Amino acid sequence: MIPAGVSLSHASKLPMTSDIAVGGRQLPIPAESVQRAVRHVLDCEARWATLSVTFLGRDRMRRLNQQYQGRDRPTDVLAFALPNPGGELVGDIYLCPWVARKEAEARNIPVEQEIIRLVVHGTLHVLGYDHPDGDERTTSDMWRRQETYVRALT
Repeated sequence: MIPAGVSLSHASKLPMTSDIAVGGRQLPIPAESVQRAVRHVLDCEARWATLSVTFLGRDRMRRLNQQYQGRDRPTDVLAFALPNPGGELVGDIYLCPWVARKEAEARNIPVEQEIIRLVVHGTLHVLGYDHPDGDERTTSDMWRRQETYVRALT
């Protein structure tokens, strides 16, 4: 399902596939599920990208969150769009299954659904979407777009 306002008129000019690498010591869901979620977002957004999705433990995620966000605690997802002189979109997404499990338990949803939500969330950040912090986060345009994709994937 393509969200309102998304045009596919230029999709035929885009490469047919994106490059998606999935890594980490232990994957909480199959790599194919992660790749399917990223591809779904990229296809619906009519974008092509080279992305890596890496699953990290809570200590490593805490260190990254401190380094890049100034917050000394583990977070669920960090995403970075990387400069690329060739013009292609390149990005890194880091996810913490430990935090995802805590969030899934608190929301009483399957952890697999929360992992997919975070993959979608990180992909949207790499594509340039953002949301406010605090209570307004879940009413933002990005969050609504994210939830549309999650419903289609779960």
